[in-house]
Amino acid sequence: HRMHGEALRDGSTLGRFPSITLGVVDGTGVEATEPEESEESESACRQWLRKICPCCHPKPDDDSKDALVTGAVGIIVNAGNTRPHCHFPTDLLLRVRSIDLMKSAQGVNRTKHHTDLYHTDAFIIRRGQNFQMGISLSRPFDPKNDKLHLILKTGPLPTVAKGTQVDVPLVESLVGGRWEAAAVKQEGNRIQLSVNSPATTAIGRYQLTVETTCVGGHAVSTHDPANDVYILFNPWCEEDTVFMDSEEERREYVLNDVGRIYYGTQDQIGQRTWNYGQFDDGILAICLFILEKSGTPPSGWGDPVNVVRVISAMINAVDDNGVLVGNWSGNYSAGTSPTVWSGSIEILREYHKNNAAPVKYGQCWAFAGVFTTVLRCLGIPARTVTNYSSAHDTDVSLTTDVYLDENLDPINHLNTDSVWNFHVWNDCWMARPDLPLGNGGWQAVDATPQETSQGTFRCGPTALTAVRNGYVYLKHDTPFVFAEVNSDKIYWQKNADGTFNQIYSEKKTVGHSISTKAVGSDERSDITHLYKHAEGTEQERIAVETACRYGSKAAAYSSSAAEDVSLKVSMDGKGPKMGQDVDLSITMVNSSAEHRTIVLHSQVSVMYYTGVHKAIIGQDRTDVNIQPNEVKVLEWTLEYKDYKDQLVDQAALMLTLSGRVNETQRILATQFSFRLRTPDLSIKPLGKVVVGERMAVEISFTNPLPQVLKAVIFHLEGLGLVTARKINYGDIGSLASMSVTEHFVPSLPGARKLMASLDCKQLTQVHGVADITVAAS
Repeated sequence: HRMHGEALRDGSTLGRFPSITLGVVDGTGVEATEPEESEESESACRQWLRKICPCCHPKPDDDSKDALVTGAVGIIVNAGNTRPHCHFPTDLLLRVRSIDLMKSAQGVNRTKHHTDLYHTDAFIIRRGQNFQMGISLSRPFDPKNDKLHLILKTGPLPTVAKGTQVDVPLVESLVGGRWEAAAVKQEGNRIQLSVNSPATTAIGRYQLTVETTCVGGHAVSTHDPANDVYILFNPWCEEDTVFMDSEEERREYVLNDVGRIYYGTQDQIGQRTWNYGQFDDGILAICLFILEKSGTPPSGWGDPVNVVRVISAMINAVDDNGVLVGNWSGNYSAGTSPTVWSGSIEILREYHKNNAAPVKYGQCWAFAGVFTTVLRCLGIPARTVTNYSSAHDTDVSLTTDVYLDENLDPINHLNTDSVWNFHVWNDCWMARPDLPLGNGGWQAVDATPQETSQGTFRCGPTALTAVRNGYVYLKHDTPFVFAEVNSDKIYWQKNADGTFNQIYSEKKTVGHSISTKAVGSDERSDITHLYKHAEGTEQERIAVETACRYGSKAAAYSSSAAEDVSLKVSMDGKGPKMGQDVDLSITMVNSSAEHRTIVLHSQVSVMYYTGVHKAIIGQDRTDVNIQPNEVKVLEWTLEYKDYKDQLVDQAALMLTLSGRVNETQRILATQFSFRLRTPDLSIKPLGKVVVGERMAVEISFTNPLPQVLKAVIFHLEGLGLVTARKINYGDIGSLASMSVTEHFVPSLPGARKLMASLDCKQLTQVHGVADITVAAS
């Protein structure tokens, strides 16, 4: 190995510069000791230096008389004490002095990448989109002789083959669709780069370093955590599988940090405001922390199908120490009651602060609310969806089975299939290259732990088009989601020998009023048509029959013969209020030309909203005579004293009616779920509302019960207004009114929502919201 043009002299000088003793160079002169070397050696060295830096080392006949050259370092100092411009550095290496990611929230990168709403100084970009950055070097960059590339690493074991280490080359011109960087501007020692990433990049937090190479060797910049790059999914990029083409929908499903979640029953739809808070300080880091805790390799984090499946498992605590512990027991003394939460931020921060210890407690709307936060935070369009009369099919029969004894009373221990009054899950938006064409778009995902999927409590993503058309053989978990919105209710009666006969089937009982917040407003949008064809249409029955060919009880799907007596339960207006008697109407229609007599059994039970039976609080039997073509209305009443000590969280009740028409021996059966409505909290701002100035709000409430509410706790939170706080209020007397005033200092201007909820043993699901406009200071 020898320098170009250098004559080989002896072993002692092999591969080395001629020996030179250097002094200190300053702005006024140079102190150097010229070595005594042969002319041949000096000539070789000069030839090499002239090739590297001709401006400082011209040919001998061009040499300036005033110039003094210090051997191999190539510093020229002239007698006039002025230093000429030189492309060859005092340090042979090209070093990185600093990196400027132009990461200000209002800067060009974050505004173009739609990441300017994140409350952080971190550099957050979206994949598949160009960004700008600047690098300050130890000397000007020489494109002819210098090389430079970026290195990005993510995960515990970054490797190029798995895409978790990326070497970004410097190219002359950008072509797109790949990792590449091009110099767009150079001023002195600073170079500005334009960088592209492919739309398949794994999301996550990347460590950034810069490697430079020149004749003097190569150097790698020191990693600075302040320059880490957060890469997210990009719904604005057509090449990204999460691309969504409507700006209005992107603003709702990615950028809106407040939403609505619906609950109740299909006849009594309730709503509550939820703080998603995906841009709040630290939430992005917590979302990536959740992905890390899943133990899945970061190389798979470029595929949204995989990412949402991982998050679906991680939002619940079962089998992987995920975020929230589910609890439907009514006893929440070891944690927070699920109805108290009004947003995701508090839950996520608690999980992170306690180093991934699951947070107690959640139910379906809390799992779904947190899921929406994480998906939107990572850049996947998502919405929270409520399905009313949602079937939970435990045996993959695609039917919901109700077992009755010889007397037509329900056999509670056998009725493991349940119909939840409501169930909340999520839709997320993505292409499905893993499925046949036409299955992209909205996908159902569910983080509530109901059934396992490939051994883990998770569900989805399930293509809504597959659900709608009954293609239950397409992945993931389509049979379960299909049954939630489509299963027929089959009634089975026990025989004397212990076997069961199918005695009745009820269609159109599940999957009603599927609801989500409308785009751009606080209205409810009914999206049932995306999950199923209109009830009773030929398409709907074809979809059900297609699906049921794959179910475990395919034979149970038989079209029932025409019934001449029908049964329906209804209520007035929005239904009964908590603390009052319940009045329902039972309408019976005899469509035959003959007189009919029916023995009608009724049973009213207190239910968890999940459809799980808690206690029977009333039973009755009555004989009904109904004339030909008569419509008969029976009034049914449940008094407050009969239910007041029995209710659980959602104040849900179910009336089960069953009977036999004596003349035809045909069975009649139906189940009607209803809830007792609770009053709202009233929230009223007092005085002016300005950023940075202390303000007051008054929360007022009237106890609807003729009994004392014990140990009442209020919970208050609002993005940009007040971080979550609890107020231990004490007791509220029977039928008494109260008010409490709270003070806080708003931190963000504009339209804001303040949420409050009340919790105590006697009364839950009480909440309120106020729209507050905060003026800039």
